[in-house]
Amino acid sequence: MNLPLGFTFSGVPCGIKPHRRDLALVASDVPCAAAGVFTVNKAKAAPVLDAEARLPSAGVRAVVINAGNANALTGSAGPAAVAQVHAAIAEALGVSPEAVLSASTGVIGVPLPAQKIVAAAPALVADLKADAQPAAEAIMTTDTRKKLASRVVHLGGAEVTIAAICKGSGMIAPQLATMISVITTDCAIAPELLAGALRTAVKPTFNRLTVDDDMSTNDAVFAMANGMAGNAPLEAGSADLALFTEALSSLCEELAKEIAADGEGATKRLEIRVNGAPDEAIAEDVAKAIAGSSLVKAAIFGADPNWGRILSTVGARAGSQGFAIDPYGASVKIQDLVVYDGAPADADKTILKARMREPEVKVDVELRAGAASATAWGCDLSYDYVKINADYTSLIVQTPTGGVAKDERLSNYSPAFKVSLLVEALGYISRFKGQRCVIKYGGAAMTRESLKRSFCEDILLLRSVGLCPIVVHGGGPDITRALEKMGGTAEFIDGQRVTHASDLKVVEMVLTGSINTELVTLLNQRGANAVGLSGKDAALLEAKKLVREDGKDLGQVGELTKVNANLLELLLQRDYVPVISPVGLGEGGHGYNLNADVVAAGVAAAVGASKLIYLSDVPGILDGGELVSELNARTLREELNSGKISGGMTVKARSILRALEGGVSDVHVIDGRTPHSVIAELFTEHGVGTLIRAGEGDPSLKQVG
Repeated sequence: MNLPLGFTFSGVPCGIKPHRRDLALVASDVPCAAAGVFTVNKAKAAPVLDAEARLPSAGVRAVVINAGNANALTGSAGPAAVAQVHAAIAEALGVSPEAVLSASTGVIGVPLPAQKIVAAAPALVADLKADAQPAAEAIMTTDTRKKLASRVVHLGGAEVTIAAICKGSGMIAPQLATMISVITTDCAIAPELLAGALRTAVKPTFNRLTVDDDMSTNDAVFAMANGMAGNAPLEAGSADLALFTEALSSLCEELAKEIAADGEGATKRLEIRVNGAPDEAIAEDVAKAIAGSSLVKAAIFGADPNWGRILSTVGARAGSQGFAIDPYGASVKIQDLVVYDGAPADADKTILKARMREPEVKVDVELRAGAASATAWGCDLSYDYVKINADYTSLIVQTPTGGVAKDERLSNYSPAFKVSLLVEALGYISRFKGQRCVIKYGGAAMTRESLKRSFCEDILLLRSVGLCPIVVHGGGPDITRALEKMGGTAEFIDGQRVTHASDLKVVEMVLTGSINTELVTLLNQRGANAVGLSGKDAALLEAKKLVREDGKDLGQVGELTKVNANLLELLLQRDYVPVISPVGLGEGGHGYNLNADVVAAGVAAAVGASKLIYLSDVPGILDGGELVSELNARTLREELNSGKISGGMTVKARSILRALEGGVSDVHVIDGRTPHSVIAELFTEHGVGTLIRAGEGDPSLKQVG
């Protein structure tokens, strides 16, 4: 991410939220032109009221943001807390309190513990550096990931940088803003022109975003420009101002899409494009109405191509607002497939449902009533949205020191829920005790910080109920990036990586030196008692060169020949969690790059595991786009031979069959993109992925090639 000259960032814990960063600061070395766009909610939070009254202006040096407490609807205590915070940050920076702006996000109606921010101010200022990541983390509330973006534009011979951090996940239904964002730039521009550019950028981006059609009390978008790029100050009506505004709009659109994808409980981002409207205002209204429809959002979550809900929403807006639109004459596309065009279209529902399982679903509506268009963004409506918001304030408690914490004790839930949860969980706990479980860790679960955390928590939970987990990890994308960074290229034959002898050191460095070390560290920080192992350690994974039937040479790619089960048994008996890097040891000390799916199957068979779990980037095994909840080895082999299973799932399917042949009773393929998917699969009656069982006396197990 590119950062503008003269700006520094910090993020520290101040104790409003337990156990994480919750206070951020964005500061400029020199005074800035500043502007803001704010919520139109009449119940504005205290920091919004303060900033709105002072912007646009010159001389701003910093914006401080706290998470965990909204400082909204707290009476006279709200403005007093704002003044106290500004004074503390100003003193630590050595500037005037009038040079400081603030924003808050979190629970409404709880007095802001300003003394916590005052106490943290010196550390917050001392931690300032040219790295926006800690600040982006500190402003998160129900967000699952940090949101940052930047643009570089050349203006008047100078290179100007625009960069932003933002947060947003729920209570997203803005007018003029959507969340909290701080946009920084080293462009030289007057406050009034900056304000105009910001309003222009926000209107077709943040203002066309909805998650739940509920407007926050704290929405704020700040822009700070310190002029350190050295460009000639932008002038009204100039080409350079137009270029700056275009870059600013592009940045805001990227962040708006990020918020939509990270909507509370969201599994898919939704993009609605409305064309052929009488004017832009009508196009925007209809697009936002479709994106905000609970029925449309629920259909998207279930991959249900229910276009009737889309046109019903169009008709409702036309009727209630008096728009000159005839929904009968419209056309609708979902994922580029026509579902309605003046009459129901004969779209292939199987293909359409499969396409609707993708991370982004696009809906195009052609109104045929004019030439205007608009795009809106949103997300699907999942079960988790209700869970997050049903519990949000009922489980939030104020701590004795003024902070907030979440009280998730079982006693806070209904008796019926508690009984059903405990009965089901206890049944599985008694069934799993003492069994071995091998988990292949890969895909998105390895790349997103929130998913890494939930995976580590799952491992601890498995150990707590008596399961003995073994982790085998992959790392293909990391290997590709490392090779490219060192000037090499990634080469594949039929989806299999070619590993040249010169690449093997890079492979081992990434798998064993980087990924394995990081995963073991994360697990042990949580008390998992994990130990990292390369396949070379004590000849854990013996291998030979893999020879393809077609004779194509994959280099140092190996075929697993033996697993040192004694080493794993020793570690399991001493209550360790083995974490295995898929590097094999061949004759003469040669190293081999092994397929992690194959290694996981081999390890599971060698230690007599009852369960083998594959974390993947798909919901499980699909048939015509539909998730198959359960099948046996015979059916899996038939689908493999018929070509129904292809691509990257082929190696996995063959590995599953080998594991079942080796005595593993259950193999699970689950979506690693969903937090705590391992627990959801093993500890609920129907699971969340695909369960493959051997099937008694299944002859297909003896035919695995």
